[in-house]
Amino acid sequence: MAEKSINEVSREARLLFTKANEAVQRENLDYAITLFNQVLEKEPGFFECRKALRAAQFQKCGGRGGFFKKMWSGAGSSPQIAKAKMALSKNPGEAMAIAEQILNGDPNSSAAHRIIVEAANALELPHTAVLSYETLSNNSPKDRDLAIAFARALAEAGDVSEGEHNRGEQILMDLLRETPNDGELNQALKDLSARKTLDQGGYNALEGGQGSYRDILKNRQQAVSLEQEKRVVKTEDVTERLIGEYEARLQTEPNNLKLVRQLAELYAQKKQFERSLALYDRIKNSEMGNDPSLERSIADTVVRRFDYQLEQLDPAAPDYTEQTEKLQAEKLNFQVTECQQRVEKYPTDLAIRFEMGQLYFQTGKISEAIQEFQKAQQNPHKRLAAMSYLAQCFAKGKKFDLAARTLQNAIKEKVVFDDEKKELVYNLGCVLESMGKKEEAIEQLKLIYEMDASYKNVAAKVDAFYAGQ
Repeated sequence: MAEKSINEVSREARLLFTKANEAVQRENLDYAITLFNQVLEKEPGFFECRKALRAAQFQKCGGRGGFFKKMWSGAGSSPQIAKAKMALSKNPGEAMAIAEQILNGDPNSSAAHRIIVEAANALELPHTAVLSYETLSNNSPKDRDLAIAFARALAEAGDVSEGEHNRGEQILMDLLRETPNDGELNQALKDLSARKTLDQGGYNALEGGQGSYRDILKNRQQAVSLEQEKRVVKTEDVTERLIGEYEARLQTEPNNLKLVRQLAELYAQKKQFERSLALYDRIKNSEMGNDPSLERSIADTVVRRFDYQLEQLDPAAPDYTEQTEKLQAEKLNFQVTECQQRVEKYPTDLAIRFEMGQLYFQTGKISEAIQEFQKAQQNPHKRLAAMSYLAQCFAKGKKFDLAARTLQNAIKEKVVFDDEKKELVYNLGCVLESMGKKEEAIEQLKLIYEMDASYKNVAAKVDAFYAGQ
């Protein structure tokens, strides 16, 4: 089965799809979701429809109420998941339809998205698989095997959007910063970069009977530069060469703001922060300046400058401690002030709310942090992390019952037992211990012990419990 465009599906499917989009515009999301599902039952390969359905599902989840979210929490053990798994081998289309019913209530369900991925692979629907990998990777950004699978799916899908390519590369690069010698991660990043180069260099067009080898040769030098841009650790000579190339291009392309931003990032890597910030200001003063991601990049560059200044301090100097504390205080004050400004400018951006909550938590402003995390948990990609922080806030205020309930709710929603779930379960054990419920606390730690005995001090606590018996 191949994925289809809107021009390739039946007339009936197109009419239903149009009605569904109109329902979304009227914010009649229940009706829109029903119509989108009806279309996909007829045309499971209609990717544009599946993408629109997912957007409507997330909009409903993050908007009014949240009834379905609560209703479907803990979906990993539900009969629907079991039924979908049973259908995978014999009828992957049916399995996918069942998974979509689960996602109608909880679009963040990892169990349902894993079923979508397996079914999409069986039906040869690569873009559909990528769509679910995107959510899975947001749920578990530190899952190495998932990151590699996501990268391979992106490479297989081929002509995905630049944003999806960048997202997959960013996940791999983040993991490689922690384990730079992981050969499989490095290979996955190399394959994904090569796939992107193929798409941008014209090879796909050639394979499809369009384009020419002259187009490919023309772009070969650019392709090499693109590959070098995506290296996890850029050597000094490559960075210098890229800076030279971009500076030369700016002479003939002074209004190429994407080029200006790339150059700003390169100067930040070279620790030439003033030149980097000057370039960012150039973008900020343009028509493209009203961009939250740009403001975040500027803030990150200022923070990196503070970190560099801290690195340059001489530990042997008599005023080392004083200077360190001064710079750290200035850094934190900048972060709080700058983030407050972004919250005021983009009050509905829940990711910034989450960031603000983290900073308030770090500075000990627990009441303010609670308010931000309560807002941020409406963002499906920040929900569990916000709930985890909320529980910590409650615990700091000795509101252990609220902390425990918040963690229990978060654990129900987290299907995969990854590092994030381990932290939730561990924190619940600590909270229960603080409440004097030692047996309930040790039961939580046992869950982690069975999966990963090396996690924090779980082994010591569990061993001490059994020794005490």
